[in-house]
Amino acid sequence: MSGSDQTVTLTVAQAIVRYLTNQYIEIDGEKTLICGGGFGIFGHGNVTCLGEALYENQDTLPLYRGQNEQGMGFAAAAYAKYHLRQRFMFCTASAGPGTANLLTSAALAHANRLPMLLLCGDAFQTRLPDPVLQQLEHFGNPTFGVNDAFKAVSRYWDRITHPAQIIQSLPAAIVTMLDPADCGPAFIGLPQDIQGWTYDYPVEMFEEKVHHIRRQTPDEQEIKAAVEALKNAKKPMIIAGGGVQYSRAVKKLTKFAEETQIPVVETIAGRANLVDSHDLNIGPIGVTGSDSANNIAEEADVILSIGCRLQDFTTGSWTAFAKDAQIISLNAARHDAGKHRSLPVVGDAKIGLGKIWDELGSYKAPDSWVGFAREERSKWVKYVADNVNPKSSDGSNRPNSYAQAIGAVNALCDPRDRVVAAAGGLPAEVTANWRTLDVGTVDVEFGFSCMGYEIAGGWGARIAQSEKEQSADTIVFCGDGSYLLMNSDIYSAVLTDKKMVVLVLDNGGFAVINKLQNNTGNESFNNLIADTPTATNQVGVDFEAHARALGANAETVQNPAELGEAFQRAKQSDNTSVIVMKVDPYEGWTTEGHTWWEVGTPHITNSDRVREAHLDWEDGRKRQRNGI
Repeated sequence: MSGSDQTVTLTVAQAIVRYLTNQYIEIDGEKTLICGGGFGIFGHGNVTCLGEALYENQDTLPLYRGQNEQGMGFAAAAYAKYHLRQRFMFCTASAGPGTANLLTSAALAHANRLPMLLLCGDAFQTRLPDPVLQQLEHFGNPTFGVNDAFKAVSRYWDRITHPAQIIQSLPAAIVTMLDPADCGPAFIGLPQDIQGWTYDYPVEMFEEKVHHIRRQTPDEQEIKAAVEALKNAKKPMIIAGGGVQYSRAVKKLTKFAEETQIPVVETIAGRANLVDSHDLNIGPIGVTGSDSANNIAEEADVILSIGCRLQDFTTGSWTAFAKDAQIISLNAARHDAGKHRSLPVVGDAKIGLGKIWDELGSYKAPDSWVGFAREERSKWVKYVADNVNPKSSDGSNRPNSYAQAIGAVNALCDPRDRVVAAAGGLPAEVTANWRTLDVGTVDVEFGFSCMGYEIAGGWGARIAQSEKEQSADTIVFCGDGSYLLMNSDIYSAVLTDKKMVVLVLDNGGFAVINKLQNNTGNESFNNLIADTPTATNQVGVDFEAHARALGANAETVQNPAELGEAFQRAKQSDNTSVIVMKVDPYEGWTTEGHTWWEVGTPHITNSDRVREAHLDWEDGRKRQRNGI
């Protein structure tokens, strides 16, 4: 203590850590630290000061040692997603390339509206040793460096140039990460010298604080307009997004749908809002959706969008809906609520849905409309059952596919097992073919569609899951392309006893982009390893041996039946397991359920196939809503 009982002398790093150890949140009546710990790789920019402070508090804020900073950020994002944005992890990296490696994961968290605290090293504030190792020099602006790049991918950004600044900056970062409307990464740059400087901080700064996430009540006029539109609806539909789960509004949504008989479709982020068996769950919507959801979307006259960003994969680049359909957007974020001529209802999903329900009275969707939706659902259920079947109708074996692997795991998993997938072809295949067995159990990262998230995100999800659900597993679906991009957190999972089951489905390269290439009339080029002209040595990767080298159990299987047997063995093991199966890069894709999707195609070309594909693609634009 200093001379006064009202201050305490600490370094900047010590003050940051002490502050975090006193920030709590109440979840379901139980008080818990809002920060679950952190991921860190130390270097000269953060080890001597921040590392010293973290060492003294490692029992309160566990520090997980990452293998790559980008993977650390992915793990932190998955941790926050599991905890429905009520808890977060910090990531710390040294100045220079360590911090630069976090840019992609910060962008992923920003796109997905996920909280993540980034505590990154920076150049010396005094500039006495400049230029230092790993420092970028901008000749006309000595304040400009790597950390400035995070301004584009952070909801809150600050560089500490005086120890007193964290008195304001830390609370601002916390409230940003907890704000349902502006949630996202908070970045704090920490110059190497500043981290170790001391200041007499007010003791009140470190008093225990219990946070609550704001529930914004929507405007009465906006509720009134939404209710009026719904009361006049002949073919209403609900799009349930990820915001339903973040608002903890799943039960409210389910009861609302049952009371009003309004069919529900789900976005990719909103998968696992309703269980698969619920008869008002009409399926996933959009480019990677289902015929059932897309068919009712084409007919719907009023669409209640709840907690959705209305991204192009949901809207089919705005061709999925009738041009005169009225969209009502209930969203905590004003930016999302007003998109594409929507009637905005800005506020909390749970409160907003309750108020709409109260005002709707005895309204129910017409029986004919509900019957149509259920018929479409029944058709899609039959399609999926056939799609995941390794046998064709004549009893012959089909080529191995993503869908078959998904079906085999789905049939054997526990209802509370958590599924993680991202980028490539697997988000579409999981979204279309996975039968949700319990709410909140699917994490398909498609906000940033980021390769490499799968295994690192699985590790972060498992850390979070192990805090609450010891008996459930984290299941990762990963293509060979993503595996080669980022696999080192298999080792992280082994080191930390955070068991995962990783399915590596090898189709010989970036097969889904090859499919897009072919579908637009182009020749296969530089996506599949076999079609890469500079890959003159066509050698395969032994994924099983590689995974074993990282400490995991590993085996290679030949077909979905063997995969199911291996999956059961993995479920019984306490160690991370990797199961490898080759899948066909051309056959076995889910061919139904897709809306039009806008991609750029050449307006002039020497290829007749490309020209025909361009004309066909442009023909789909006829249904596109304009942006007003």
